[in-house]
Amino acid sequence: MNHLDKIAAQLPEHGLDAMLITSHSGERYALGFHGEGMLLVTRHGTHYSTDGRYIEAAQEQISGAEISLVNTDQTHLDLAQQYIQAHGLHNVGFESGHVTVDALHRYSQKLTCILTPAQDLLDNLRASKDAGELDAMRRAQAVTDGAFRAILNYIRPGLSELEIAARLVYELLRQGGEKLSFDPIVAAGTNGSRPHAVPSRQIVETGMFITLDFGCKVDGYCSDMTRTVALGQPTEEMESVYATVLAAQKAGIRAARAGIPGCEIDAAARQVITEAGYGDFFSHGFGHSLGLDIHESPNASSRETKLIPENAVLSAEPGIYLPGRFGVRIEDVLILNENGCENITRSPKDLIVL
Repeated sequence: MNHLDKIAAQLPEHGLDAMLITSHSGERYALGFHGEGMLLVTRHGTHYSTDGRYIEAAQEQISGAEISLVNTDQTHLDLAQQYIQAHGLHNVGFESGHVTVDALHRYSQKLTCILTPAQDLLDNLRASKDAGELDAMRRAQAVTDGAFRAILNYIRPGLSELEIAARLVYELLRQGGEKLSFDPIVAAGTNGSRPHAVPSRQIVETGMFITLDFGCKVDGYCSDMTRTVALGQPTEEMESVYATVLAAQKAGIRAARAGIPGCEIDAAARQVITEAGYGDFFSHGFGHSLGLDIHESPNASSRETKLIPENAVLSAEPGIYLPGRFGVRIEDVLILNENGCENITRSPKDLIVL
């Protein structure tokens, strides 16, 4: 699936003659293909350059673009400059959220055009997913659900966080994931108080909570999911914290719909946690958009004032983290519409005791 027509249609609104796209995810969104190339989308045509590693695949898989091969005599910038000059392109947008200062300097030295920051053009398009994108994300989420079912049969006392993380990677790929959305998080016991804990040689033991945060990609699109499970019977406090996080997540999901700012969704969940006395221990936002990248825009955080568009895909992941003791996070993935949302995560959320 490519989105060249959508990008071209937005150029006049941004006062641009073309959009220069160089990021991995920007290239994949525009072309439905990634070949480490350079893309120029204009109002009337598209030019894409790549190298010998990808040229055959590009010629087979890309439609709607003129494709050129870079070589030792002609770089990506040489070919882009030729296209800019031949088509009289004056104002060219670039991915200001991805282009480094050094890269921008090289572009400015080579390209005879005005380079205009235009990250919002792509971000706003990518925030609302089309039917093909949503289908890929549903399939990715189904793989994640399957991996969770499998890992429940694997976890037992005496394993390390790293062993569990390795098994998660295996299951995500075995069940249809192309690659990981991100490195999985497995955080047992006291490590669970760190939202982005790195799996270690910590041994899981009876009486611990274990937080599992993982996802994969299907057709380039991400899934994301978190579950916290108990290994053996939890304490009353552990059960109470879990119940609070689950109630907060459900409150945020009830509030989630297109057309409102992300801060309103966050506030609905945060109120539950605050009223339970754990407000100081919910240290991140309710959720983030995802798609080709695991973190996209807009978000559902206390500072997000952007209105969330129809068919945005948003994580729902409140948590409570008690330093040096334990943590709980529960995460689903939602597709927002004007009446509410569709939860595409199917795994159970009631506390699982292994």
